[in-house]
Amino acid sequence: MIDARMLATTPSAAATAYARTQDRSSLDGIGAGDGLPDFGSAMQDAIQGVVQAGHTADAEAAKGLTGSGNVTDVVMAVSRAQMALQSTTVIRDRVVQAYQDIMKMSI
Repeated sequence: MIDARMLATTPSAAATAYARTQDRSSLDGIGAGDGLPDFGSAMQDAIQGVVQAGHTADAEAAKGLTGSGNVTDVVMAVSRAQMALQSTTVIRDRVVQAYQDIMKMSI
């Protein structure tokens, strides 16, 4: 299970993120070649990482079943894939909750 402390951020990281947001406050050119990924690209990269962790875990498990793999490598790969999937689930739940909260707001 994911602990809430694992998803917490430091104050300095938050301040840096806020400063970057303020630097990009004008809507002209956001995501248009400024070197910073847009939200969709960031999410796509994160999902690709989760999928890759799953493929790596599958490959290591297959090696372990055939006897050619190291048990430690198999356990580590499966643990990484499990952690990535749990993190993805937590993020999805938070996004859905944020959407529901926005939809409940009165205009």
